[in-house]
Amino acid sequence: MNNLKNSCATATLCLICAGTASAAPYPVPDTSQTACYDATDEITCPAEGEAFYGQDAQTNTTPMSYTDNGDGTVTDNVTGLIWAQSPDLNGDGEITVADKLSYEGSLAFAESSELAGYDDWRIPTIKEMYSLMNFQGVDPSGYQTDGSETLVPFLDAETFDFAYGDVDAGERIIDAQMVSTNVYVGETVPNEEAGTLFGVNFADGRIKGYGLELHGSPKPFYVMMVRGETGYGVNDFTDNGDGTVTDASTGLMWTQGDSGEAMSWEEALKWAQTANAESYLGYSDWRLPNVKELQILVDYTRSPSTSDSAAIDPVFETTEITNEAGEKDYGWYWSSTTHANMTEEEGNAGAYVCFGRAMGYMEDNWADVHGAGSQRSDFKTGDAAEYPEGNGPQGDAIRIDNFARLVRDAK
Repeated sequence: MNNLKNSCATATLCLICAGTASAAPYPVPDTSQTACYDATDEITCPAEGEAFYGQDAQTNTTPMSYTDNGDGTVTDNVTGLIWAQSPDLNGDGEITVADKLSYEGSLAFAESSELAGYDDWRIPTIKEMYSLMNFQGVDPSGYQTDGSETLVPFLDAETFDFAYGDVDAGERIIDAQMVSTNVYVGETVPNEEAGTLFGVNFADGRIKGYGLELHGSPKPFYVMMVRGETGYGVNDFTDNGDGTVTDASTGLMWTQGDSGEAMSWEEALKWAQTANAESYLGYSDWRLPNVKELQILVDYTRSPSTSDSAAIDPVFETTEITNEAGEKDYGWYWSSTTHANMTEEEGNAGAYVCFGRAMGYMEDNWADVHGAGSQRSDFKTGDAAEYPEGNGPQGDAIRIDNFARLVRDAK
C-alpha cells in the first residue's frame, strides 16, 4: 500500500514544499521558547554583555512548522516526518487510559495500522519523538487542582491532540508518557529485571526512562505513530582537527571539549559570551545550545555501566565525575532553555541532558533512576547540599552546577 498521497511525502520533498530547505538534511526544530528568564523569574530579554544573555528565546534556529493534512496525520515541515495526529487509538473521541498500550502492544499496533491509507507506520525513536517538544509548555509542578484546563503542554496542542494523565482512572496529571523504541542499554532502579524504556512526557517537559513493568503488569504508554525517512537524529560527525566537531546531519558545529568544570546556568551562559569575546577556536558566534540541539547529541547505544563512557560519541571529550553514589560517572549538561513551572518562581529551573547516569535517591540509596540520555531540570541557583535525598518522587539529584558544551551553526 505505502500510499504516497502528496509530493511532500519524503523528508527532502517536504523541506522543499514547506520553503524551509536547509543545507543539512535533518535540522533540529527550534524549541519555540519566546520568554527570557533570570535565575527565578521572567525578565525582559537582556542585551549582549548583560547577565543571562544568549538564552534560548534569543536564538530562533529553525522554527517549528506543521501541516495538518486533513486525514488524521500531520507533516512536520522541518524534519519531513509524518505523524498520527492523535493518540486516541480506539477512536472514541477521548484520550484516556483506554488508549494506552504496553511497549510490545504499541509496536504491534503500529505494524498493523493503516491510518490514512498508509501501511508503513512505526513507533518513533526517542529523538524523533523529542523533535515535537515545545518549550512554551509549563511544567505543572506547583499545580494545586485536579483539572487540566489551564495547563500548557509541551506540544503544539493546536496541531496535535493531547491529553494529560487520566485522573478519573487514578492516574496523575503528569502520566502522559509517550512510547519510543529506545530501550535503555543500562539498568535503572527499581527496574533491573523488567528493563527501562525512554519516553517523552509532553505533560511535564522531560525525557525519562520508565520501567517496562508497573505494579507487576506491563506499563501503559500513550502512542503517537510516525512514518517517513529514518535519518532524523542519526548523527554524521566529523572531527575537524581544530577542537571542533561538525554534525553534517544537523548542520551544527560543536566544541569537542566541554567546560571542564561544573557551573551554574548563569555562568554557563556567561561562558559562551566569554568564548565569543576571545574568538574561541577561531569563532565568535558560539552559543549555549537549546535543549533540543543538546539532546540530538545523545548516543543511546552507550551508557556508563555498559560502555564505560558517557552517552555520546567518543569523538567528543567528556569530563569524568564522581557521582552521588561514589561511582565514576559523567556529568549533566546545561541547555540555554528554561524549564518553566507553576511555582511562584516560574523560571527557577533550567533544562539539562544527562550524558551520565540520571541519579536519584530511591530505596535509601543513590542510583541511576532514569537513564543516561534523560532530559530533566535543575535549579539555576541555590545550594545542592540542601537536597541530601534529591527532589521529586524519584529523588532526582540536585546539583545546580552542571557542565556545558558550546554550539554554532556550521557554515
